[in-house]
Order: sequence, then structure tokens, then C-alpha cells
Amino acid sequence: MVKDSIKRRKPNILVTGTPGTGKTTTSTAPAEATQLNHINIGDLVKEKNLHDGWDDELDSYILNEDLVCDELEDVMDEGGNIVDYHGCDFFPERWFDCVVVLQTDNTILYDRLSRRGYKESKLSNNVEREIFQVLLEEVKESYAEDKVVALKSDTIEDISRNVATLTDWIRNWSIQV
Repeated sequence: MVKDSIKRRKPNILVTGTPGTGKTTTSTAPAEATQLNHINIGDLVKEKNLHDGWDDELDSYILNEDLVCDELEDVMDEGGNIVDYHGCDFFPERWFDCVVVLQTDNTILYDRLSRRGYKESKLSNNVEREIFQVLLEEVKESYAEDKVVALKSDTIEDISRNVATLTDWIRNWSIQV
């Protein structure tokens, strides 16, 4: 996790991972501790209608990537944001100073998504994506290696450690500016 020579005074961080890996929890706490803005893309899409309708099979909105990027452009250029989303490859690389990929054991993930009431097809799809590390590969293809970190997110202790690691990284980044 190396800082680019950029003009932002505060970093932008992407926290990504398969649904159920703890993205929102891992994003919210460091944002509050460091006064960064937490942007949950799923919530933003709903609030601002940045979608192309509803997908019944996936039981989710069809994200309009161009509308999302247009909506975020100015705020990302300013810096000071933790973005939380289960995708990554449509965001401009220049937006992020650090990209965190949360990973969860597939048995634990299955149980978490089952408790959320995911349909079997959606549940299976997400667990398979986690098993094959699809998101980690997408991140590695989309972002410079020195910006990417994969963190285990199986237990409350893992999540607490991840929050502390991210909070420390943000504070250290801000000191170096």
C-alpha cells in the first residue's frame, strides 16, 4: 500500500469483496475514526437511481457504471473517501490509493448469506466466486500491485484487526502528505 504522488490531502480507499465478507463494517468504523466519507455504492445506486432497472434473477439493481462514475467523479478527486462495493473493475484506477479485498472462508460465507435470505442461485453464485477468488483476480488486473491488499474476514477478531489496520494506514497516509 504505497501512496502515489497526488494532490489529494486525504486518501481514497476501495473496500471490496464478495457479498457477506464484511465490507460495510470494515468501511464504516475507519471512516468514522478518521473523518473520511463512507460511500456504500449499493445505497448510492438506490438513492440516486444510478441503475438500469431491477434484475429478478439476481434480486438486485442493474448498476449503471457510467452513472455511478459520473456521480462520484468530483468527490473522488477531492479525496477522503472509503468506497464499499462488491465490484471494482469499472472504477478509474487513479481514484484509489489503497484497494482492500476481503476474503471469507466459503462455509462461513454460505452461512452468512443464508441468514440474509439469499436465493439458492444467488447464494451459490457468490460462494463460487469466493472459492475461485474471482474478485481478487479482478482487483489484481485493475489496480497496481502496491495498492492491493487481501485481508481475511472470517471472524469478529479478523474484522476488528482489519478495521485497526485500515485506520492506522489512513492515519499514516495523512501524516505523510
